Amino acid sequence: MRVASSCLLAVGLCLLAEAAEAQTSSKPAFTGPDVQRRADAVLALLSFTVTPDLSASTLGIRNGSSGNPSLNMTQFGGGFTLSPNFPLYLEGALGGSRYDPTFVVSDGQEQRVLPTRWTNVAATGGIGWDFPLNESKSLVIRPIFNFSLGEVLSDATAAQFLINRKTDKNIDFIQSGSLNAYGLGGSLMLGWYPRMEPYEFDLELRYTNIYLQSFGSSSGVRGAADAESTNLYARWRAPTGLLAFHRPLRYVLELSHSTYLGSQADILGFNQLTSLGAGVEIDTGAVTKLFSRLRIVARYAFGKDVTGVSVGLALSF
Repeated sequence: MRVASSCLLAVGLCLLAEAAEAQTSSKPAFTGPDVQRRADAVLALLSFTVTPDLSASTLGIRNGSSGNPSLNMTQFGGGFTLSPNFPLYLEGALGGSRYDPTFVVSDGQEQRVLPTRWTNVAATGGIGWDFPLNESKSLVIRPIFNFSLGEVLSDATAAQFLINRKTDKNIDFIQSGSLNAYGLGGSLMLGWYPRMEPYEFDLELRYTNIYLQSFGSSSGVRGAADAESTNLYARWRAPTGLLAFHRPLRYVLELSHSTYLGSQADILGFNQLTSLGAGVEIDTGAVTKLFSRLRIVARYAFGKDVTGVSVGLALSF
């Protein structure tokens, strides 16, 4: 009877083990890319948003297989020096992007694709000082202290078969999680602004490095990224000989070239992006005092395996 009882106990334990294994295998599991790795990638994408960059200010990449946008990026920003006598430089940028990664979840019998959408929002500020390198103060070197604050939000709705099931922390983040990040760093800019009325020329060479670190985020998703890049920007403005709003109408030519060195390098398939622009500048001083000039510029951007067009609107105060 002792032997029989031992055998029955062993068989019972085996059956319990098999039942537990079967129950475990029915738990939904990711078969797609790891959430943490994707979270790191989204934080790296956030680095595009926190860095003032004309080349990437309006960037959209579509999924070739579906035709739907997989990444949309927009940025608004500007900077100015208070006066030649008090050359305090202030800048600010506000940007956002929508990223659509793909996650596949399986309960062991069927697979579903989660309709994931991640939204990045970031604000960056900068405080600097112009140190003139020549007597006319047209050539300056400008160190800038930068600070950023950003957030990544997930608004995915899980597939119906996941409802009321026990899921892990990865699913929790995808459904309603967030990834907060702050950034500290700086920039060094060399600017040349010769004035040859009625012509104007601006040339800026900039290096930026902002370190992003997550904080107060959902469990299981932590990360860091380096927003490191160089940017060359040039703009030429000259009269067209025409009038608009009783003031001379000027044409505008722009060139911007960015090289991405940190976490941004190759994350979108390229590490350099060039933008060429042409447009007009309207002197609005005769009709409004809110701003002095209005610029409308059409741009063509290109890089490795990527091209695109955009239209930009800028105001001068």
